[in-house]
Amino acid sequence: MLPLHRHNLRVYYDDTDSAGVVYHANYLKFAERGRTEMLRALGLDQRSLRDEDGVVFAVRRCHVEYLLPAALDDALEVESQVTEVTGATLEVAQSVRRDGRELARLAVTLVCLTHQGRATRWPARLRALVDGKSGARVPHEAEARR
Repeated sequence: MLPLHRHNLRVYYDDTDSAGVVYHANYLKFAERGRTEMLRALGLDQRSLRDEDGVVFAVRRCHVEYLLPAALDDALEVESQVTEVTGATLEVAQSVRRDGRELARLAVTLVCLTHQGRATRWPARLRALVDGKSGARVPHEAEARR
């Protein structure tokens, strides 16, 4: 399996509610960005998977535990790690952190779909990366920018 990937982000005004804390649904957006950047660090992107492999991802299930609030201008880190791959699904454990303290914990199940919306197996190139057969590793986002 792939090692842990980290993605840094900042809380902006539009991420917060009237009390100045991150609105609960925005943690889902933060997690989405983390998963997208994890794939990008592997050399994959959603557009090429759609255009070249004919597949897209959809969230089938998401369980979120909100532990502590984040607020305007907080620097956050989204940790993402693939925990299981089956024929058409991918399980990802994610955590949103501030200064090392866990604010939210997510367990996300993604399903691989065709353009017609039917479940299908993951493309071989993605499966090889996730299974660790390609020799690729997931660098921290700062490493990936070098």
